[in-house]
Amino acid sequence: MSKLANKVVVVTGGSGLIGSTVIEHLHSQNAIAINAEINIETDLGKGLVCCDITHKQSVTDTINLVVAKYGRIDGWVNCAYPRTADWGNKFEEIEEASWQKNIDLQLNSVFICCQLIAKQMQLQKSGSIVNLSSIYGIVGPDFTVYNGTGMTMPAAYAAIKGGVINFSRYLASYLGKEGIRVNCVSPGGIFDNQQEQFVKQYEEKVPLRRMGLPADIAPAICFLLSDEANYITGHNLVVDGGWTAI
Repeated sequence: MSKLANKVVVVTGGSGLIGSTVIEHLHSQNAIAINAEINIETDLGKGLVCCDITHKQSVTDTINLVVAKYGRIDGWVNCAYPRTADWGNKFEEIEEASWQKNIDLQLNSVFICCQLIAKQMQLQKSGSIVNLSSIYGIVGPDFTVYNGTGMTMPAAYAAIKGGVINFSRYLASYLGKEGIRVNCVSPGGIFDNQQEQFVKQYEEKVPLRRMGLPADIAPAICFLLSDEANYITGHNLVVDGGWTAI
């Protein structure tokens, strides 16, 4: 039997590139997967809950709804990726208000979700939280992969993802005595129909010579949610084709 069978897992941003694949993988492992997403209608029978992770009450309502139906939440994945319309501006062009807004949308929403779901998991004396970070929360960007594309790596992304990693370590230390595990997964670059030149330049650098796919990331997330990872907490699992090894 799967180590995720019948576990109740909420995935924020479960309609996104990685989130939707996590949902699919959870289903394949016989877990009860709940997609907490902003642009959907709530239908818990179909595993759908409309949730705005940037608003505390919306997250609270999501947790209460799931617990009312299933009696518990075994896993929570912070996979949502909200950002402003000017996300991607070069460093010199970033407005202070934009920087602050993106920190609020992304890093602060992870805090809100973790604080609220931790309260539920403390009542249960068990649970697993997985936060999505990135290779650019570990190392600085290689800007040469953007040459000739007009693309760049947003500065706030590095600050947010680096913050998520160490915040996860803090939570692992703080919540461990209550049987709650907190880990990160840090993907490398994920193929999403980017410009051909960018893809070529990225793949020339990464040791495995290809960009990652959502199907490369979902199993790592699900492993950390599962009973097979019962003695793993405070870990940042890097799934990057070797990018950070060189």
